[in-house]
Amino acid sequence: MDFVIEQRTVILEGFWMTVRLTVLSGVLSLLFGTVLAVMRVCPIPPLRWAGAFYVTVVRNTPLTLVFVFSTFGLPRLEIRFSFVTFAIIALTVYTSSFVCEVVRSGINSVAAGEIEAARAIGLPFGQTLGQVVLPQAFRAVIPPLTSVFIALTKNTSIAVAFSVAEATSILRRLQNQDASATFPLLLTTAAGYIVLTLFLSFSFSRLERRVAVAR
Repeated sequence: MDFVIEQRTVILEGFWMTVRLTVLSGVLSLLFGTVLAVMRVCPIPPLRWAGAFYVTVVRNTPLTLVFVFSTFGLPRLEIRFSFVTFAIIALTVYTSSFVCEVVRSGINSVAAGEIEAARAIGLPFGQTLGQVVLPQAFRAVIPPLTSVFIALTKNTSIAVAFSVAEATSILRRLQNQDASATFPLLLTTAAGYIVLTLFLSFSFSRLERRVAVAR
């Protein structure tokens, strides 16, 4: 553990990168996933088909392949960013498909009577969705969204294979420096991920309780 304590700054930097990847990818996934969910329920067939196609393809593609395409495929199209940006793109593309299905289930859970009442008073599709459907849908899907973002936090570890210095990458680097510290390093890394996921669970639980009170 002495080696782990000595390297605490480096380890914390790795977890800070994990937090950055999770937060940035999470926000973008929530936005893009909501757009996909709206596409999947909108009355325009081509948009519904496009949303369904995206979700079907991406959800059945391994995340590693999404990373490979983002990191090595996009530069061939003259799209060049840092490895961190490519990691955020890959995580967003992948996670959005899961957010989409969660939000869509929330939209489908809204009572048909409320939607019909909104239309009866003359609200167009966009306003009905934004003012009536989505607020209720998000309240209903907080628990499954928690699971999606916990999975996203753990999926950031795949970035280690693509030159992003997040927590798992730091673990490997420190193992190479001192193999005798492997077990303490593993415990420290595991504990760090547990703390992050517990914090996410706690935050979403509080949000769910506040929403329940607001009702």
